[in-house]
Amino acid sequence: MARQNVAEQFVDTLVRAGVQRLYGVVGDSLNPVVDAVRRTRGIEWIQVRHEESAAFAAGAEAQVSGRLAACAGSCGPGNLHLINGLYDAHRSMAPVLALASHIPSSEIGLGYFQETHPDQLFQRCSHYCELISNPQQTPRLLRTAIQHAVGRGGVSVVALPGDIAAQPAPAKATAHDLVTTRPTVRPGDAEIDELARMVDAADRVTLFCGSGTAGAHTEVMRFAERVKAPVGHALRGKEFIQYDNPFDVGMSGLLGYGAAYEATHECDLLILLGTDFPYSAFLPDDVRIVQVDVRPERLGRRSRLDLAVWGDVRETLRCLVPRVRPKTDRRFLDKMLKKHAEALEGVVRAYTRKVEKHTPLHPEYVASVLDEIADDDAVFTVDTGMCNVWAARYLTPNGRRRIIGSFSHGSMANALPQAIGAQFTAPGRQVVSMSGDGGFTMLMGDFLTLVQYDLPVKVVLFNNSSLGMVELEMMVSGLPSHGTTNHNPDFAAVARAAGAYGVRVEKPKHLAGALKDAFRHRGPALVDVVTDPNALSIPPRIRAEMVTGFALSASKIVLDGGVGRMLQLARSNVRNIPRP
Repeated sequence: MARQNVAEQFVDTLVRAGVQRLYGVVGDSLNPVVDAVRRTRGIEWIQVRHEESAAFAAGAEAQVSGRLAACAGSCGPGNLHLINGLYDAHRSMAPVLALASHIPSSEIGLGYFQETHPDQLFQRCSHYCELISNPQQTPRLLRTAIQHAVGRGGVSVVALPGDIAAQPAPAKATAHDLVTTRPTVRPGDAEIDELARMVDAADRVTLFCGSGTAGAHTEVMRFAERVKAPVGHALRGKEFIQYDNPFDVGMSGLLGYGAAYEATHECDLLILLGTDFPYSAFLPDDVRIVQVDVRPERLGRRSRLDLAVWGDVRETLRCLVPRVRPKTDRRFLDKMLKKHAEALEGVVRAYTRKVEKHTPLHPEYVASVLDEIADDDAVFTVDTGMCNVWAARYLTPNGRRRIIGSFSHGSMANALPQAIGAQFTAPGRQVVSMSGDGGFTMLMGDFLTLVQYDLPVKVVLFNNSSLGMVELEMMVSGLPSHGTTNHNPDFAAVARAAGAYGVRVEKPKHLAGALKDAFRHRGPALVDVVTDPNALSIPPRIRAEMVTGFALSASKIVLDGGVGRMLQLARSNVRNIPRP
């Protein structure tokens, strides 16, 4: 039997780690690896049109599947294109292994053609980033990279010169077991007892939840019921905590709605659960604060803490709930639930009057209809910008849907490539890319990837011919909008020319039918919806410094607009308030 080369050993290790796909663009320094993938069962090469898309796709696959995913770029410019998508995956705690192939090892440091130093370039967006300079390193270095990505949640980068990839692998390499799942982390008894004491001493407790509450919905609801606490959430916590939640008071932040702001400021104990919510101006500075997080480096970096608890949210609450005394006073909770319902009633009215006749279409109306028509287990990928607003306010989570975006990194153009990774990972599920025209056109070449692989991704394009969020920031800063207008083609015609299903919607009465037809289509489809660029109205009390950097502290309800079916939940919660 022929001896393996380094590339073959590399690919075999990926397969043993559970990697099923390697996203990338071929190139000469990658040839040994691509050929090894071609000849190895259990893994396939996914050809995208831009390496940035490869990294976004791998990050989305990791978030949907919970497994390690992988991408690759050829030497120099090829792997440089990975960097933006890797930043996003790293900040989303998505376990991704990136292969940055390199120039011939004998030429490193001599200004060779396409020379960069990937082992230095990717340091800031990875937990581990190292160069393989000798075949003997490969087994241990790759295993170390995988375990960093999985164990710490984020990116590892391996730089591999093409000539070393083609060399014989170590003859006596030991096949070690690989760590491919993460453990739960339980706080110590002293921290649990102190947290219980603080909860028992508080009259008004509020919970504010982030993505670290994934898998902890039952425990959060049980704790909220025991201490009669309103439950707010950050954008990344929405899909995990908002559904089946009789304690819901909405979301805080510039895209926020409801009574989350009041609930976090009028309590006497605020408990931050699994959230790295970055906007400290929204957090109170005059109440006691506890933060629970599995990543200790995140504790206390956004606000002053009275107690820092290092632990997994689910395990922490499992230990905590039996130790706290049940509370019977619901006055604070009921007050916040009523405020939440009233706030939603106020903003919904702005977009419930004759919206079915308004042209160009209100994007709020588009998002609301999309929410109604999409499958109950759909995966939504959401572009940064105004699509974040519509997703935050209109997509209704239910415990089965997923909502993925560049919520921590804030990159444009993420939705389409993330949809590619999500659809490969979940071929039987409906995947919907909520794309803005600015983000879509930035990586539009990878719409052809949908066609090439016949991926049934449905792109719903919110086409207002502008960079809406940037225009908003300019407006609030008192600046005339400049450089924000896009001269767009008929995107539906472009989709049809590429070999996909395409339909353009300009009138509200055609929207529902167009979405249903696109969703019934078996292959890729694009619905080009012409939306109103002036749909967003800004309350006059918002100041420029409040919008810049998404740091708003004074305004409770920030942007006018509806909040879809969340109003129904709020009304239901108010109706269910016990009567004396």
